Amino acid sequence: MTERSGQPGDTTGDPVPTTPVCYRHPGRETYIRCSRCDRPICTECMRDASVGHQCPECVAEGRRSVRPARTAFGGGAAGRQGNVTKALIALNVLMMLLSIASARSGTAVAGGGLGGLMGSGTPLTEWGSVLGLARFPDGHIGGVADGEWYRLVTAMFLHYGVLHLLLNMWALWVLGRTLEAVLGPLRFLALYLLAGLGGNVAAYVFTEPNRFTAGASTAVFGLFAAIFVVMRRLGRDTSAIVPILVINLIFTFTVPSISVAGHLGGLVAGAAVSLILAYAPRSRRTAFQVAGCVIVLVALIGLTLVRTAALLG
Repeated sequence: MTERSGQPGDTTGDPVPTTPVCYRHPGRETYIRCSRCDRPICTECMRDASVGHQCPECVAEGRRSVRPARTAFGGGAAGRQGNVTKALIALNVLMMLLSIASARSGTAVAGGGLGGLMGSGTPLTEWGSVLGLARFPDGHIGGVADGEWYRLVTAMFLHYGVLHLLLNMWALWVLGRTLEAVLGPLRFLALYLLAGLGGNVAAYVFTEPNRFTAGASTAVFGLFAAIFVVMRRLGRDTSAIVPILVINLIFTFTVPSISVAGHLGGLVAGAAVSLILAYAPRSRRTAFQVAGCVIVLVALIGLTLVRTAALLG
C-alpha cells in the first residue's frame, strides 16, 4: 500500500511508502520478512530457519514435506524417549499393587519362596498366571486348556512379591530403553509381547499342567537375546552382554521355583523376533518384519493348540 502526501514546496506528489505490518497481526509494524514466502512477520510470529526466519505457515508446510527420521531398523525416532519401556514398567507396578490389594495380606509382598524373599500367590496371580489345567479348591476346573488363553498374556505382567518385580523391572529399564531407541516404539513393543508370549507358551507346553508360573522374566529373557542380536547387527561390542546372559541362565537352572521353560522360551522367541527385525531386507523391510512377526505368533498359537489337545485328549 502507498499513499500520496503533499509536502510544502513539493509539487511532484511522489508516493511515500508506509511501514509494513505483520500479515498475522496487522497492528504491528515490522521490517522482518519470511525468507520463504517474503511476507512481513513480527517477532512473535518469526521462526528460526537455517537461513533467516520463516512464518508459522511455511514452517508447518516444511515439516509436512520432510520425511520423519527413522532408526536403522525402520522404527520411529520417538523410541529414544523410552515411553513404551516406561509404560510397561508402570503397568507391571500397577498389577503388583492390584495383586497386593487382592491378597489383603503382607505375604503378597514377601514371605513366600526363596527363604521368604519372594511373595506368595494371590487371588490375582491365581487368576492370571500360566496354568495348564487344574481343579481349584472350590471344585471348578480352570487353565489355558479350559479356554483361559488370556493367561498366556496376563502372566507376563504378574509377579510373586516385590523382589520378583524389582529384579525384572530393573532389567527391563536397562535393556528396554536401548532396544526401544534402536528399534522404535512399535517394533520394540512387538518384540516384548512376542517374547513374553513365547515364554508363557513354553511354560504351558513343557511345565506340569497344575503349576502356576508368572513374571516378566519371559519377556526380559527375550530382550537379552534381542540386545545381543541387535548390537551384533550394528557392529557394536557384545562382550559385556554374554556374561550377564550366562549368569541369568545359571540362576535359571539352579534356583528352585524358577520356570526354566519360561525363560528359555522367552529367550528363543526374543531371538527369533529380533533376527527378523534386524535382518529384514531394506527394500521391503516393514512388510518382511510384519510377516515374520505374524509367523512367530501363528507358530506359538499352533503349539498352544497342540498342547491343549494333548491335555484334553
